[in-house]
This record gives sequence, structure tokens and C-alpha cells, in this order.
Amino acid sequence: MRLYLTALKPTDSVTYGFLPAARDLGCDVTVLTDRPERHPSAVRCDVRDPRAVIDAVEHLGRPDAIFTNSDHLQAETAIAAAYFGLPGKDWRACLAAKNKFLMRRALRAAGVEDVRSVRVGPADPVPEDMPYPVVLKPREGVASEDVLLVERDLPGAVAALRGRRPGETLVVEEYLEGPLRTLETLGDADATRVLGGFATTLGPLPHFVEERLDWVPDAADAHVLGALRALGAGFGACHTEYVVTDRGPRIVEVNYRVIGDHCDFLLADLLGVPLFEWILRVHLGEPAPEPPRPAGHGSAVSVVADRAGTVRAAPGPEEVRDGDVRLWHRPLRAVGDVVEPAGTNRDYLAVVRAVGPTRESVDAAVARHLAARPWVIG
Repeated sequence: MRLYLTALKPTDSVTYGFLPAARDLGCDVTVLTDRPERHPSAVRCDVRDPRAVIDAVEHLGRPDAIFTNSDHLQAETAIAAAYFGLPGKDWRACLAAKNKFLMRRALRAAGVEDVRSVRVGPADPVPEDMPYPVVLKPREGVASEDVLLVERDLPGAVAALRGRRPGETLVVEEYLEGPLRTLETLGDADATRVLGGFATTLGPLPHFVEERLDWVPDAADAHVLGALRALGAGFGACHTEYVVTDRGPRIVEVNYRVIGDHCDFLLADLLGVPLFEWILRVHLGEPAPEPPRPAGHGSAVSVVADRAGTVRAAPGPEEVRDGDVRLWHRPLRAVGDVVEPAGTNRDYLAVVRAVGPTRESVDAAVARHLAARPWVIG
């Protein structure tokens, strides 16, 4: 089987998840990227242009699957897969999921939900009729970058963001207040299956840094599944974030790929299944399996830089057992790195994921692990 994987920068999900899974499935894998120096044995290609992807694949050899886990390449990869008649996502759903303005319009048109939202182009005036508080964000942003709760002086906040992102289109939305949740799904050509979900703990506002995620096995929500159907986002892996407001669930964003920040590995640990293989099998034309309903608890706890400076001490990667709890520590920075916190998920120094019989046992094990292995910034 011949699998083409489109990628930008290397990620742990690809390096330690999808590439080993593809090899285990017996796939002949070719990585297409515009940064071949960062991917061993990759082929240079303008992966942001579906015409270039199609041309490269036709030149290299007919595929059995074309796949990406990149937020930025879903629509382009879906177009290429459709050109070759392969199983894949609807490119229109990929575009609507990535573009937060299109997502809001699609959900409103389908009668699923109506969240106040205004598109603000580079030359557009700042909206004056949005009641505070509001959330200001890039239309196609990722990792909570430049997402800000604004309680006054929206023009000033827009001007500052335009200074950091000249020429980009922004979105101003009503602030959705309530617990933040995720829904993780995997679909094939016929059905979308719920894998589970997580409760998300955020850091201090006005930023939206995700500091920890905790397993919520009964996370299936009819409203969220209805929103995905309205967008046409059912095939393959999907990670949807939503807020449980006093008016009911409301979508925050749809990430049309598997959950990141090592929660994909946590999800595989919790379910006890080869998750990355499952996702690739769907793109190879196989049906999505029925997921198990695991007992126990799992958490992903991020070590977040709370000050600027240089990393003076950092624990290394580790897999340990603390009683009935299994823990994995994945450093994302190293001694000597200079950190400049910016209020995004890029501020992570490390992620600790843990699986155990109860929330209490997991919390206690994670606390002991972090206390014994401090990160020092000076």
C-alpha cells in the first residue's frame, strides 16, 4: 500500500504516532513537505497548493491513501485525495472547520446554533455593536495564539493584533461562558463514532491556555454531533471544542484532525487501541471500529512557563509507574532554551500524561511526579 503524508513541521503525532503506525500496516510512506530539511527522506512539494500535491503524487506513483494531520493542510490534502478517488474528507468541510467565520455561518444557516460573530478584514472597521466581553481571535489561528478575552477597548485590542498579524483577517465573537469540553470522534464513509472526550482546565484569562485535560467518558453530545453533520465533518479523526453554556452547548472550534498536545497518545492509552492505525485504516478504505468504553481515568497536565527567562534545569523524557498509575513525561523544551511566555499553548515546557484507576490516584501521582522533577527558569 502506498501512503502519501503531507506535512509542515515535524510533530510528535506524526513522528511517534502516524509514521510508526503506517509502517506497522505495511505502508510504503512518502512524506510530502515544503520543508524537506526537517523530515528525513521527504520529497519537496508546495503542500499548501493542492495542484502541486496532485502533480507530485502522479509523478511519484499512484496512491492508496493521501493523509495529513496538519491543521493547515486539511483542505488541500482532501482535494488531492478526491482527485485520485480515494477515501477522504470533504474539502468544503475542512475549509469550514479551519475558517472560524465560515464555521459560524454554516452552523447558523443549518439552524444548529447562532453565536454572535463578526469577520474583521484588514481594512474593515472595528464592530461597535458587540456587547462586552468578546473574544478576539485570528480567523484561522491555532494553539490559542493571539486569542484574547476583551472586556473593554476592542479597537485597541484589534490594533495591537493587527500589528502582530498584518494583513490577516480576524474574528470577534461573543464570549461563551461555562465549562470547556472536547469531543473526540472517528468516522468512516457511513458513520461517525464517539471515542470520548475531555474536560479542559484553562489558565488565567484573558488568555486561553489549556493547562490540563481530564478524561470524560460520557462526553457524547447530540448538539456537537449535529454541528459536525452540518459542517460535513464526519470522516476520519476530529477534535471538537465546545462550551457548556446556560443556553446549552456551543461550539468553540472544530479541529478536523486528531487531538494534539499528546492527548492523542493519552486517548490511545485510555482506549487501549492502536488509535493511529485506526485513523490510517479509515483513509485506506476500511470501516472505523467500534471503540471500547474504558474504565479508569486519564489526564494530560501541561507544565506552563510562568515567566520569561532561560531554562536552567529540566527533567528528561520518562515513562514510570507510580502504584496503579502509569505516567509519561514529554519535555518540549531543553536546558538553555530561552522562553518568552505569550499566553498560548506554545508556552508549554512539558506534558505529563497519566492513566490510572481513579481521578484521585492520577492527581496524586502527577503531583508527586512534578514535585520531584521541577523545571527551573532563571
